[in-house]
Amino acid sequence: MTTETQATTEQPTMTASLTRTINLAVTTAQIDAATTKRLQQMSKTVKVDGFRPGKVPVAKIKQMYGSQASWEALNDQVGEAFSKQVTADKIRVAGAPSIEPNEAHQVEGEFGFTATFETYPQIDNVDLSGVEIEQAQCAVTEADVTRTLDVLRQQRVQYTTAAKAATKDDQVTVDFEGEIDDVLFAGGSAADYVFVLGQGRMLPEFETAIEGLSTGEARTFDLAFPEDYHGKDVAGKTAQFTVTVKDVAAPTLPELDSTFAKSLGVVDGDVAKMQADIKVNLEREIAQRTKSITKNNVMDALLKVVSFDVPTTLVNGDIERLQEGAKEDLRARGIPVDDKMVLPTDIFKDRAERRVRLGLLIAELVQVNDLRATPEQIKTQVANIAQAYEDPQGFIKWYMSDANRLAEVEAVAMEDNVMTWALSKAKVTAKDVPFEELMNQQN
Repeated sequence: MTTETQATTEQPTMTASLTRTINLAVTTAQIDAATTKRLQQMSKTVKVDGFRPGKVPVAKIKQMYGSQASWEALNDQVGEAFSKQVTADKIRVAGAPSIEPNEAHQVEGEFGFTATFETYPQIDNVDLSGVEIEQAQCAVTEADVTRTLDVLRQQRVQYTTAAKAATKDDQVTVDFEGEIDDVLFAGGSAADYVFVLGQGRMLPEFETAIEGLSTGEARTFDLAFPEDYHGKDVAGKTAQFTVTVKDVAAPTLPELDSTFAKSLGVVDGDVAKMQADIKVNLEREIAQRTKSITKNNVMDALLKVVSFDVPTTLVNGDIERLQEGAKEDLRARGIPVDDKMVLPTDIFKDRAERRVRLGLLIAELVQVNDLRATPEQIKTQVANIAQAYEDPQGFIKWYMSDANRLAEVEAVAMEDNVMTWALSKAKVTAKDVPFEELMNQQN
């Protein structure tokens, strides 16, 4: 027999150094009293034909639900006994316990049980005095603003048909057919296919063959597919293509004028204000990215100076959350996911263990060094997030109204406090990170 306190799925192997067992006992008198109380409560709400609501005799309820009530009462009593024992012994339990009947401790008038569970680890003093941590930094220059403006202009490029030979950055419309051993192959032909030369959408050999052709011109050429090409049917094979150019359109970038400034949200079209706003936004983004790099460096340093075991129960719980997150990500990408699909745990294990280890370590440092987030910090965090929205004050009001959202911000603020504390204890070395490298990083 297994009580409901135990998880219904097979229990993972627990971390030996953190595993504890305690014996529990509940009397039949306790169970009987709890069962009677539960039946009395049920009699007030259970609907039974022939009886008015709340007027069902307890004897009738016992006849119908006695076994269920007794089982639930037993679980409640065992759970209470476990809670009282670990509280009295000042044991910090990690995850749900596995509780099983203990036949060796059964005596008349009571039931014996053994609870097996993991505890939170003891984390030793964190000493960063001999540790070097790199602090990322990057200054936004006018050249960076100019490059960003170029990117924004590229995003608004327009193409106009031109009587010219196709060159890099031109938009071309083509028909093409591909054959392997004189046979057309799947995916090797298209009509009115549009793409921009130089953006890497097609294989380099294909783009090279089109460069220099004008509208109405055609070319036949061989193309060797790479061995690792995603299309397995053609990977490593050589195809012969015939391509006909149907249109060549040259790019035209918008001018840096008031019209362009208005398209970026500058109401009065002031170009200087647009450039200043872009610099402020870049500085905010760069500050966030350098901070993220530094925080990762701090966390890596913390993990190196402290060693402790982590509860398997917590790691497995985080693996499940990562699995669900991965499923949601696949759904967001338009990939159908069966709710019953189980992703391999191995691909999440290392990440989950790191997350749990860091979570325990951060919690310990916050507790020992009083690094809790202050209300002012939370308000500042929310205000910083709000700067990216058109109505910052409205966003702040909306954000501050939800306790779950505030809990997330509080967690980030505590991490920031831990980072600041760690940098104050370690040897800090400034590390310049190129602007382009930061902006090309995946979020």
